[in-house]
Amino acid sequence: MSRPELLIPAGNLEKLRTAVLYGADAVYVGVAGLSLRAKQAEFSMEDLELGTKEAHQKGVKVYGALNIFARNRDLDKVAKTVNNLADLKIDGLIISDPGVLETVKKIQPGIPIHLSTQANTTNAAAVRFWKNQGVERVVLARELTLAEIGEIAGEVPEVEVELFIHGAMCMAYSGRCYLSAFRNRRSSNQGDCTQPCRWEYRLVESTRPNSPLIVEEDDNYSYLLSSKDLCMIEYLPEVLKSGVTSLKVEGRMKSAYYVAVVTRAYRWALDAYLKDSDHYQCLPEWVAELEKISYRGYTTGFYFQDQKINETNPGVKYIQTHDLAGTVLEYDRIEKRILVGVRNRLSGDDQVELLLPNDTIDLDLSRMTDSQGSPIREAHNGYQVYLPYTAEVPKGTVLRRRIV
Repeated sequence: MSRPELLIPAGNLEKLRTAVLYGADAVYVGVAGLSLRAKQAEFSMEDLELGTKEAHQKGVKVYGALNIFARNRDLDKVAKTVNNLADLKIDGLIISDPGVLETVKKIQPGIPIHLSTQANTTNAAAVRFWKNQGVERVVLARELTLAEIGEIAGEVPEVEVELFIHGAMCMAYSGRCYLSAFRNRRSSNQGDCTQPCRWEYRLVESTRPNSPLIVEEDDNYSYLLSSKDLCMIEYLPEVLKSGVTSLKVEGRMKSAYYVAVVTRAYRWALDAYLKDSDHYQCLPEWVAELEKISYRGYTTGFYFQDQKINETNPGVKYIQTHDLAGTVLEYDRIEKRILVGVRNRLSGDDQVELLLPNDTIDLDLSRMTDSQGSPIREAHNGYQVYLPYTAEVPKGTVLRRRIV
């Protein structure tokens, strides 16, 4: 089989570099003002130029998201931005709006176009339609089963298929949600979602405001609008046999720690499958890794007809056992030590691990020193500290701290 693409979110330049370091084949980034994420998960043109150059040097592709549902006022910005993206030699544009698609085709017809999941493509005829509009890849609607996806991929093999395999799931149809606009006048379809689906709701009858309906037989209330997170690492053979080209991870708003852990785990799993697909088994340690990021429990979404889509747990908002301790700024070959930029408070008693692309190493914080080499027992966000380590470590390598 052809090598499937592992496609990782990059909300900023640091996360792009993290994704590249830990094994991404491609990353997708938000183009400022034109993607379905808030400003803190979009790239300036300067950062995008630098990030694209660095990614290409490592053989990693970069796709730009222009997937807002554009208003008239947005089209001039699209037109001005597309030429800049072409100059950067970006590898593809993720688009949902037909007007944006037409604008891109008119101005830069050579840029590959990927159709966003927001376009809600659910059948082979729709894929053929978009192919005739110049689309080379379709991110199919999340509501499809793997069996339906396999049928579509088989009927239109000339169009690449991309699927989400990990991350948060919107309870709205393919992510097209009006709840944020309704509650806060901030539209998710314009890249400004406030995630009100994650809030805590009770159902009440108007004359009995103090007697909420409890959906579950539990002291807590249920998170009616909030799905568990998608996780398909245990089902890679089924996913790949459906004929998909690209395996996509959600999370441009997530941390560099999330990017490192998820990229690394799926890289391990994909490489194992490609090495010996007939004897592939999902190792427990890969699943365990994905349980060391912040998540809301895991589900297989809509992919299997006979499995529940959303098994809400009223007692759980987020599960988190580890967080980001810091990142490696440089390696001192002479003194055999790593310089770490601290991102959360560290003390000598903390359990901290160094996440190498192919290994996980326990670190001894009792030997931590400040940037002048003096021993210290505690470090805070923004500190730079040295930790001894005998082998060279790549810049950007992530350290994690156990918090539970």
